[in-house]
Amino acid sequence: MSVRETIKGQIIGALSAAKFPIESPGALFAALPMGAETTCQAGDFKVTAGEAGQLLNHGDFPFKSAEEVAETIVSRAGLE
Repeated sequence: MSVRETIKGQIIGALSAAKFPIESPGALFAALPMGAETTCQAGDFKVTAGEAGQLLNHGDFPFKSAEEVAETIVSRAGLE
């Protein structure tokens, strides 16, 4: 499995209990098990939700699904 797919799957899993739509960055962090400290890792690549959140902007919200959040983050991060 690629780094992209691994990280994407971890983001989706971390948001499995989230209520959508998510309207703001604060609500997104609140929906994660460890907030901004929630960490995804694939091989040597490791990123916290706080770091990944820097790739988002207010125009991205509201998010309608965990898949949408994950795809936005991995695309902007340039993960392959």
